[in-house]
Amino acid sequence: MNVKELIARRVAKELKDGDVVNLGIGLPTMVANYIPEGMDVTFQSENGFVGLGPAPEEGKEDKDLVNAGGLPVTIKAGGAFFDSAESFGIIRGGHVDATVLGALQVDEKGNLANWMIPGKMVPGMGGAMDLVVGAKKVIVAMTHTAKGNPKILKECKLPLTAAGQVDMIITEMGVMEVTDKGLLLTEIGPEVTVEDIKAATEADILVAKDLKKMEV
Repeated sequence: MNVKELIARRVAKELKDGDVVNLGIGLPTMVANYIPEGMDVTFQSENGFVGLGPAPEEGKEDKDLVNAGGLPVTIKAGGAFFDSAESFGIIRGGHVDATVLGALQVDEKGNLANWMIPGKMVPGMGGAMDLVVGAKKVIVAMTHTAKGNPKILKECKLPLTAAGQVDMIITEMGVMEVTDKGLLLTEIGPEVTVEDIKAATEADILVAKDLKKMEV
C-alpha cells in the first residue's frame, strides 16, 4: 500500500453513514474509492453535482463528467447535477457534513494554507474558502512533509485559506485532532514512532493517553 492510499483509506473510516461530503482535488479524491460496502455517503462536487462515485475504469472515462479538479469521475444512481449557485448554496448553507482537503501548510491553531505560494503558479483556491467555513467538519489529508520539510507548523507562513477551521489532520504518520490545547496525536501510523512524528513536525504534539495504531 502506498502512502496516499494509506491516508485515503484512513480518511474513509472517518466518514459516517448518511454523510454529505466534499472532497478536495488530488489525494482527497481517492477517499471515494474506499468507502465500505453498504455505507451510504453522498459526495458533493462544487462544480455542480452530488452522487460522486469511485474513479472510472481506464477506457471508461466520460469527458463530460469530471470533478472540481478536472479529473474523470463516475456518478451513482440517484446523483444530481446543478449550477454553481445551487452548489455553493449547499456549502454555505451548512449542508455539507465534512470536507476533506489537502494542504500546503497547517498549524497547531487549526489554520490552513492551501491555495497560494507567492511567486509561484498554483491551481488556485477553488471552493476551499467556502468549504472550510461551511462544512461541519474539516479534515486535512496530506503527506506529513514536503521534500523532507514539515508541513505541520507552529504557525502557517503562507497566505491563509481560513483561520482556526481545521478539526483533524490525517497523514501517513498519524491522526491528529486540533484542540484548544494544541495538536493531539490520537493514532500513530505503521512503522513510525512518536519520536519520528515529533521530529517531522514543527508544531508541538500532545500524545493521547489511549494512543492507538492507525487502522485502515
